[in-house]
Amino acid sequence: MSKLVIALTLLTLTFADFLGAQQGTPVDAGALNKQAQQLESDGKLKEALTIFHRILEKDPANVTAHLGIGRVLDIEGQYAEARQHFQKAIDAASQSEMNGALSAMAISYAFEGNAAEAAKYYGKLIDRQLWSGATEAAGGAANGLGRVYLETGDTPNAEKWYRTGYESALKNQERTPEQTDLAEMRWHHAQARIAARRKQFDVARKHVGEVRALVERGRLPAAQQAQYPHVAGYVAFYEGEYDKAIAELSKADQEDPFILSLLAQAYEHKPDIAKARELYTRILGIPDHSLQAAFARPLAARRLAAR
Repeated sequence: MSKLVIALTLLTLTFADFLGAQQGTPVDAGALNKQAQQLESDGKLKEALTIFHRILEKDPANVTAHLGIGRVLDIEGQYAEARQHFQKAIDAASQSEMNGALSAMAISYAFEGNAAEAAKYYGKLIDRQLWSGATEAAGGAANGLGRVYLETGDTPNAEKWYRTGYESALKNQERTPEQTDLAEMRWHHAQARIAARRKQFDVARKHVGEVRALVERGRLPAAQQAQYPHVAGYVAFYEGEYDKAIAELSKADQEDPFILSLLAQAYEHKPDIAKARELYTRILGIPDHSLQAAFARPLAARRLAAR
């Protein structure tokens, strides 16, 4: 037997064993979910779906698999089908799984820009977190809802929920100075973006300055250092200062699809269509199920389809 035949035989047996396809072999749902999630993270979405569905054949109420399928379908733009799986996850979720399932459903509605439906699930999530005393987590969810409202053009509700997020963070009486700075930075960051969307650019720039001061104080986590160029670029973009927006956003997190989306739109205004297309293509290559992706990925798909 040739080395090629042997290799192909071993590969076939390994894959069959992996899927639990051999008769009588039990499916290890935990191990398979980890494998599927890694494939999803690597952008191998079809392979991930195959494994998630294999899990459901043996365990139709497996919450992790339903969430995995929902995420992949959202990434692929199949929103209605995705939410069927998110609902099944919610229906089957344990107490420890419920918050993740509610968050996934809220993000799914954000992919379609449906703030009203996203708010229903964020509201349930926030209520659960407050009931359990997880005030900081509730504040994070409130900020998420504020962001959904902001990026769908509803600045009054955006301000309401960002304020709720800020006030929730301050309820933690044991917060460190670093946590206080983080809460203040997020609040000024949000106010700058809200003001920019309202075309109140003097107000926006004041809050941008506050973000910069908090970053330069040096107590924020390293991962938050890029928040200043993010908000400075955001305000510059809405003010129509596209060169400044590009300069600032290029210093922000280049793995964040929302940052890349703002950059792409700024390049469109230059116009540098080739660079914009490059960035939109990069966005579609990020297999991310998050609010950042929810605001960036559908736009990137539309822009690329239109040219």
